[in-house]
Amino acid sequence: MSDQRPERDRPQTLVVRRALASEIAPVGELTERAYRADGYLDEDEGYAATLRDTAYRASRAELWVAVERDAVLGTVTYCPPGSPLRELAMAPHQTEFRMLAVDPKARGRGVGRALVEACLARARATGHREIVLSSLADMRTAHRLYASLGFERAVD
Repeated sequence: MSDQRPERDRPQTLVVRRALASEIAPVGELTERAYRADGYLDEDEGYAATLRDTAYRASRAELWVAVERDAVLGTVTYCPPGSPLRELAMAPHQTEFRMLAVDPKARGRGVGRALVEACLARARATGHREIVLSSLADMRTAHRLYASLGFERAVD
């Protein structure tokens, strides 16, 4: 099946890498903007502050970005063993990622997929056989992405 997206909407040179020091604050703003656009912060300003605090995340985990032509389009926090940001990955063979966010203007272009694929590659490179994550029940777009990459949803 061919990609039906117009050529102008496809990332031409999307690069996924660790965030640079100069990107730390803008990544926090992007993360908050993405969560707010989806209505996940209406009542939770404390979590908004957590999303903006990328300096903390970068110092306690791995802050990854998807960049095109020097513009940060998305981000994810990869939590390796020993990271205090891990919430679910408790077994030695597990790792975790959190706070996946794509700029609302860049959605539908494969940015989120590229970030999750980078997490999968990072997990393989470090010998982890399982990645776990938490998402809200109404994050259906994210659930479709995760399912397309082989994740299975476990509901409490």
